[in-house]
Amino acid sequence: MASFGSRVRSRLEKTCRYIPIVVNTVLVFSITAEVSYLVVVEAPRDPVQQKGESSAVWKSVHLFCQYFMLGNIAWNAALFVRTSPSIRGVFLGGEGVGQGWRYCYTCETHTPPRCSHCYDCNVCMLRRDHHCVFFGQCVGFRNYRYFLSCLLFMWAGLLYAVVMNAEVFIVILKEGVTLHSVMLLLVPWIMLVSGQVSTRAFAFAFIADTCVVGFLLVSAFLFFHVALMLRGQTTREWYSSRRPYSLGLLANVRECLGQRWYLCWLCPLIPSLLPGDGIHFRVTGPLEPASGPALQ
Repeated sequence: MASFGSRVRSRLEKTCRYIPIVVNTVLVFSITAEVSYLVVVEAPRDPVQQKGESSAVWKSVHLFCQYFMLGNIAWNAALFVRTSPSIRGVFLGGEGVGQGWRYCYTCETHTPPRCSHCYDCNVCMLRRDHHCVFFGQCVGFRNYRYFLSCLLFMWAGLLYAVVMNAEVFIVILKEGVTLHSVMLLLVPWIMLVSGQVSTRAFAFAFIADTCVVGFLLVSAFLFFHVALMLRGQTTREWYSSRRPYSLGLLANVRECLGQRWYLCWLCPLIPSLLPGDGIHFRVTGPLEPASGPALQ
């Protein structure tokens, strides 16, 4: 019974890990479909403008930009998941253990600086930043570029979706700021179940709300990680005021995005070789906090 229960629990844990990935994928493609509908069918609102040549060009440009962002999100996400920053298959070196190295009792090996064990992935990760539950993968040395690029295009896509859905809010609030309009914007599910709105109105309101909330969350993640990159820190190192691995703004960006940092964010297929190996790092400051009272 104990072994059966452990197997069931293990399967449940593995299944639950995929739930955020599935939800994230469904939301991305739902928002894309809704914005495509707004561009192709609803915009522009003037029937005369819809028949003009400028309307066709306008829609083509918007659809190209939209699917360019979607393609970058999907491709960066796929490369992020496929590129593991783990120590599996990595020769850590046998010339001796230096400052900052630690011993991992789970992996049974010495690990280099900025490397730590992930209990979700069950392996140590090179330059580990954090475990991303939305992709089921650790953010680390080899895939940080794809993670940051995916965040960037998600932010741009959600900003675009918020702008395109602004008219939805205007239509909802056309009757004024009433209890009905406020409830539809804040709790569309309750309005749908109670029969106060149609399914079409609920879908538009729900996706518009999702765009706004998603934009705020992705903005926070993106700006936080851009700040970390410029400071030469990981999320684990952010809790300390010390920056022992900071090499300057440009060098810090190159350490994360590679030699072609100025181009690689445009497309995940652009090669950008990382300058380091994820094992050895230049130290520009103290690794440990200073002990004793501060000198006056």
